[in-house]
Amino acid sequence: MNNKNHMLQKLAQTALLAALCFVSFKFLKIPIPVPGGGATALHIGNAFCVLAALLLGGWYGGFAGAIGMTIADVLEPQYIVSAPKTFILKLCIGLIAGLVAHRIAKISYSKDKKYVLKWSIIASIAALAFNVVADPVVGYFYKIYVLGQPTTAAAILAKFNGVTTFINAVVSVILVTLIYNTLAPALIKAGLLYPVGNK
Repeated sequence: MNNKNHMLQKLAQTALLAALCFVSFKFLKIPIPVPGGGATALHIGNAFCVLAALLLGGWYGGFAGAIGMTIADVLEPQYIVSAPKTFILKLCIGLIAGLVAHRIAKISYSKDKKYVLKWSIIASIAALAFNVVADPVVGYFYKIYVLGQPTTAAAILAKFNGVTTFINAVVSVILVTLIYNTLAPALIKAGLLYPVGNK
């Protein structure tokens, strides 16, 4: 496959995974009202952000998650003010998952199923553990210094957000591991997925 066709395929796959991130957050979430008018939710959007990074690499996967989840935020009044924070954090999730899976472990070049399973789990945990810490912490400072919320309200929301983000992470690691290790071999066999990065 020539470089132009390969790039078009990557962009199409990125758009598809961005759409999956959007749909999974927009329509497959359980909203949790928070005192003081804030909002958080149980959702699997981050799972598709990590999945995109495992399939396409950190940059493409990160942008898929960032774009899909940010659009979902923009289309909902209670989340719209968090859209810039969402874009940055989801991009970071993808970059971390891609770094661990493809730069360190080079999973797309391995035919050892146990090795790929192990490193897909490690990459998912690394990316989502970052989010478990960063989302509430960044959210806390974002609400105080950007949105001008009182410290007490920001702290309450950060605590709620920390709990839901942890639950989301546990569910997402399981989901990503199952989907990636089932889907990737089939996509490679069909010629729809190519190794990420350099060997």
